[in-house]
Amino acid sequence: MISRNLFPFLAAICLSTFIASGLTGCQSKGSDTAETADTTAATDAPKADKPDEAKAETTPTVDPASIPADKIADAATILARPQVPILCYHQIRDWRPSDSQTSKDYIIPVAAFREQMQMLADSGYHTILPDQLYAYMTTGAPLPKKPVMLTFDDGDLDQYTVAAPELEKHGFKGTFFIMTVAIGRHGKQPYMDKTQIKDLSDRGHTIGAHTWDHHNVKKYQGDDWKIQIEEPNAKLESIVGKPIKYFAYPFGLWNKAALPELQKRGYLAAFTLADKRDDQMPLYTVRRIIAGGQWKTKTMYRNMIQSFDDK
Repeated sequence: MISRNLFPFLAAICLSTFIASGLTGCQSKGSDTAETADTTAATDAPKADKPDEAKAETTPTVDPASIPADKIADAATILARPQVPILCYHQIRDWRPSDSQTSKDYIIPVAAFREQMQMLADSGYHTILPDQLYAYMTTGAPLPKKPVMLTFDDGDLDQYTVAAPELEKHGFKGTFFIMTVAIGRHGKQPYMDKTQIKDLSDRGHTIGAHTWDHHNVKKYQGDDWKIQIEEPNAKLESIVGKPIKYFAYPFGLWNKAALPELQKRGYLAAFTLADKRDDQMPLYTVRRIIAGGQWKTKTMYRNMIQSFDDK
């Protein structure tokens, strides 16, 4: 069991703990994190014929609650569907002299993030949200052409001040997984407060859960499920006024014992990093890749395509 009294300064150090945990193995196949983020376009990314029309394309969103249980596909069918590319971001800010080479893999300079979003828009990608992904995986519901999902972990303030406006400039929507211990915390790395989280939800973005204090799900025991999962879920629901249906694992780490625990607590899906999906409960092991902070834009595009290529 984790005592809340042990973490008075956790919000300031949580991400550095995440970085220090050595998740380089979670990069997509074919990645090259030694490359420096550039300001050139991804020349090998295909362009949309009519970007403005492509950006406006929409597909109906299916309310997961309206899907009858007997209409939900089995695990084999879900695993057989082509994967949707899902990118994971953390901090969106310029590098500081104190940032280590490892930490730069998780920090996207502002110009590089803008280049990545511009590349996706110019290449004809359309963002989807978890409800659309869930309906697609479980029922085969249609998706827009060239779907991509953009996710943000922890709840850093720069996701609200930098990332969200950049997404909206292109008509994109994102999914923000919030670590609730850090809500409203200030310091060297500030985090979103309740008003900002609610505003993102009201603007059409999705809010998901990312535990209370980024505790590794594989190590849960005692009251951890209550402290790390149930209470954060209730807090986020009270903030946004909507059910919290989606979860992202801290560090991307999970085990088989965690999957039914999340399911029985009402989550519809959970997101890992670049790991193999579970063959029995694939909805709770949905793959993402970290968009490397040191990748050139064309490297990000190549790695995204390669990692989610089911052929």
